[in-house]
Amino acid sequence: MRDEQHHGRTGTDRDDVVDQVIDAFPDWINTLVHLNGLIAERMGVVASDFHCLHALARGGPTTASALVERVGLTPGSVSRMIDRLEAAGCIKRVPDRADRRRTLIEPTAEGLNRVSAYYAGLTARTRDDLTVLDDGQLRALLRFIAAAGHSAAAEVDRLRSDERGRKP
Repeated sequence: MRDEQHHGRTGTDRDDVVDQVIDAFPDWINTLVHLNGLIAERMGVVASDFHCLHALARGGPTTASALVERVGLTPGSVSRMIDRLEAAGCIKRVPDRADRRRTLIEPTAEGLNRVSAYYAGLTARTRDDLTVLDDGQLRALLRFIAAAGHSAAAEVDRLRSDERGRKP
């Protein structure tokens, strides 16, 4: 009740808005998945390869075995993915400076530039979409996105560790 008074809403109104936000996610996520698939296709790779390139851009160069964990694929799938990304000019294999026996996979400037070019339109539209929010709303949105990302990652971990894994 205290939260309801603080926000000036009844629990029902707030619950309705929360439900609307949750209900809007699948369409938004599916559209982004579709966009990523189109971009991957145009880059000459498949969607999971594109996910790997994103993981490398965000997490930095890493070994093939670490990519298995980052992208949730089998070692064989990651090996084929690395080959496709390398053939497309999106990644390169470099010696690990800390341990020259290891090879790191890192994104190429060309690959990252191509991704940026494909996302330029969405980036511009998103900037326009965000102009309606004030600074406080933007900070709240950023906190929500971070929390939602952590929740999604926790759910991935839960489903991976659940031995039944097939049925809720």
